[in-house]
Amino acid sequence: MPRVRIGSAPLDREALDVEIARLRDRDVGGLRSRWYAVWGRPAPPHLPGHLLFRVLAYRLQADHWGDLDAKSKRLLDRSESPEQAGQSAVARTQQSTELQPGTVLGREWNGRMHRVAVLDEGLVWNGQTYPSLSKVAFAITGTRWNGPKFFGLRDKRAKGSSAS
Repeated sequence: MPRVRIGSAPLDREALDVEIARLRDRDVGGLRSRWYAVWGRPAPPHLPGHLLFRVLAYRLQADHWGDLDAKSKRLLDRSESPEQAGQSAVARTQQSTELQPGTVLGREWNGRMHRVAVLDEGLVWNGQTYPSLSKVAFAITGTRWNGPKFFGLRDKRAKGSSAS
């Protein structure tokens, strides 16, 4: 998809906010004109104004901050519903964090580096074998942790998001 620009320079944050505000002020005809300017073809006739606005605003933001990677786009295109797409994405993430024997994980805790070796029969830390990363994290900290999260194998929540 084309990069949306004002003049010849890419949008900065302030200009992006202004451009989205301008989109919000347009009527359906204005949104359809903007669609044509961005994609070089008419907007689908069945799309109502609020969806035209959302797609155009998404495109502006994706051009500014980056779009989904190709693998995620293919996953969403193949999905039957948003719920299924979310479940598939979670399953894919969980599959990608499976540890192979021979992997060594490291985590600094309270000023000390802790290394965990992944073996066929479990995880070894300080000469003792554990069945899960969560058990290792508990042994290190004395507190219950999600083991993959403790060792940095899962994304941290963005600031401001609620804990579940």
